[in-house]
Amino acid sequence: MVAAVLAALVWWHAAILLPFVVSLILAYVLRPAVDALTARRCPRALAASLCLLGVVLAGVVVFVLLVPIVSQLAPMLRTQLPDLLVGWWLQIAPHLVQLGLPVPTSLNEVKAELMDLLHNHGAAWGATLWESLVVGGGNLMNLLGLALLIPMLAFYWLIDWERVMPPLRDLVPHRWRAAVSEFMDEADDLLGQYLRGQLWVMLILAAYYSVGLMLFGFDLALPIGVFTGLAVCIPYLGFGLGMVLALLAGVLQFTAAGDNLWVPLIGVAVVYGAGQLIESFFLTPRLVGERIGLHPLGVIFALMVFGQWLGLWGLLVALPCAALLTVLGRRLLQAYRQGAFFLTE
Repeated sequence: MVAAVLAALVWWHAAILLPFVVSLILAYVLRPAVDALTARRCPRALAASLCLLGVVLAGVVVFVLLVPIVSQLAPMLRTQLPDLLVGWWLQIAPHLVQLGLPVPTSLNEVKAELMDLLHNHGAAWGATLWESLVVGGGNLMNLLGLALLIPMLAFYWLIDWERVMPPLRDLVPHRWRAAVSEFMDEADDLLGQYLRGQLWVMLILAAYYSVGLMLFGFDLALPIGVFTGLAVCIPYLGFGLGMVLALLAGVLQFTAAGDNLWVPLIGVAVVYGAGQLIESFFLTPRLVGERIGLHPLGVIFALMVFGQWLGLWGLLVALPCAALLTVLGRRLLQAYRQGAFFLTE
């Protein structure tokens, strides 16, 4: 009964608890670095500030990388995309007509269809777009608020870690303390190896994607390549976003120059296809060591669950949390197999 009430309270106050949970996870991840700086006679407050500053700078770098991408792609999309879409449609339409589909096949017919759509549905689309902008703006403000609040909370977690955690450890029953201590040691080791390996994977892939896109002549090779490499910390989503940006930038650039459209398509396919193979079969097994112990299906499930619970922040903490749950699950399974209920015939 008590557990059900606590679960209901947590569920109802999830929005309030979110920054505290995410900041605690961030503090837990940064604690080894803070402890290392403190051991070198650096004041703990200064050590915590330096580590959090590094995290903030990493986020700023990712944002700054998006600025030249958006600033160059936006005018290209506005000037080139309509003509590009019309050109593609005029190539596809004859094949659709051969299949018996009543579609416009000339430029005038396409323009007439577009004007009719705007005349009949423009007001409804405009209202939907305005509503989306209002809702999106609210979400953006919430995200910015969390981005300011979470580092501040993490700072207090870090400087008071040694005062907060011992009382919590004292609440653990004496017969469980050895098991809990072993679990925390294993979790610390697992997360340390995972984070160090993931950092190397990100740096290597950032260099690889940048050089690969440069070899195929992409103007935005450096920002898109570095962004893709850093975004792989969000499995699948970061890689997919980087590939879409590269494909869009390549198509617009080479179309404006009058070059063959197959060049950017082949370039993106080669660079990102080889990058995915290198990451999956060489970098991750060797540098991360697959210590997280999750099947790819488990990774996707963890991303979906934590993304549903915590949004963007959930995607960032999904795999570290899944690693902790994996360690806990292995220990619970081991205890179950050694228990009387399992061994009794």
